[in-house]
Amino acid sequence: MDTAHLRLAVIGLGYVGLPLAVEFGKRRAVVGFDVKEERLEELRRGSDRTLEVSSEELREAVHLSFSGDLEALRECNCYIVTVPTPIDANKKPDLGPLLSASESVGGLLKKGDLVIYESTVYPGCTEEDCVPVLEEYSGLKFNQDFFCGYSPERINPGDKQHRLTDIKKVTSGSTSEIADLVDRLYSEIISAGTHKASSIKVAEAAKVIENTQRDVNIALVNEFAMIFNRMNIDTQAVLEAAGTKWNFLPFRPGLVGGHCIGVDPYYLTYKAQKIGYEPKMILAGRKINDQIGRYVAHRFLEALPQKCTIAGACRVLILGLAFKENCRDIRNSRVFDVIEELRLGGCQVDVFDPLVSETDAEREFGLSLIPELKVGDYDGIVIAVAHEVFKEMGESSIRALGKSTVVIYDLKHIWEKQQAELRL
Repeated sequence: MDTAHLRLAVIGLGYVGLPLAVEFGKRRAVVGFDVKEERLEELRRGSDRTLEVSSEELREAVHLSFSGDLEALRECNCYIVTVPTPIDANKKPDLGPLLSASESVGGLLKKGDLVIYESTVYPGCTEEDCVPVLEEYSGLKFNQDFFCGYSPERINPGDKQHRLTDIKKVTSGSTSEIADLVDRLYSEIISAGTHKASSIKVAEAAKVIENTQRDVNIALVNEFAMIFNRMNIDTQAVLEAAGTKWNFLPFRPGLVGGHCIGVDPYYLTYKAQKIGYEPKMILAGRKINDQIGRYVAHRFLEALPQKCTIAGACRVLILGLAFKENCRDIRNSRVFDVIEELRLGGCQVDVFDPLVSETDAEREFGLSLIPELKVGDYDGIVIAVAHEVFKEMGESSIRALGKSTVVIYDLKHIWEKQQAELRL
């Protein structure tokens, strides 16, 4: 089945949708849709605040246009949905954005149209949750009048080595012919190649276990760290020694946040519980990783000077708020857990992250970032995110921000062991 007849619309222009729209837009007509007019305006000016796409790449996407009007998608016949799939306050899947997008697309569907989902979901979600919405709002019949595909996103925000085109793409379709079509479509832009899954459910499951596996492995090394800290053994040295064996997995301890690793496991456990299975290892890993921020803060408080027992007497600087290095995204950043616990412990906390928008920090966490660093102000410093800018500062510059008795917690292991008072 040829892809030449496909006229694409990409729904959602965040970390996932924009790179996809740009790559396709270099080769074929694409309409990029987003509900945020501010986002559309900056993209039209050739600027991407997420830093995932450069101004040059936006200029190269000569066939890409942007719109916040659903009517602009009326001539499209292939809709790629890339909206977020978060969890709610009870750590249950929040399908609101996904179902809302499905309603919008359903209102546009015509006979023969194709809807491809990229959002991370639990196995069965596309066909059991999204398709009924598409049918209701279109009045059409699934796999007779319209068809679906699923090709999970594998974007790694901030990673300039592993970008969209360099990562093998899993594809799938609701019929064998549609699976071939979806696979051919993505093959146009993915230089790393594609893997055609045998069904949509297989593709959904493959995606959700990728991050679940990583989450469980990080939880394991986080537990190693908590044990070795009690034994006064350097965790990093232990991992380096164990890593000399060829099949030892190179995971490192740390905060686990963001909109993928800290979220996706809950999609799988939700579905498992729905079908009568109580997942144990996955939830145990989530419990460990969800408490690491508090563990870091309490260990840091114990190491601070004696005067910090007096409420408000200690000043602490947090370097980094993003959920990972060299990235502006702060969604579900667990650095905030550290900040909250330090404040509860009586510390005055300043947060500095030159990559993060002040507006985003205020909206997401109610935080006011400090605009610049001051020398000699702090009793304690936590290097919470391994931004290149912090690595380039070096030990002397960071240590100079503190008082003579400053305690530095190198949470991301950017220094050698002897350079920092504490490491995870």
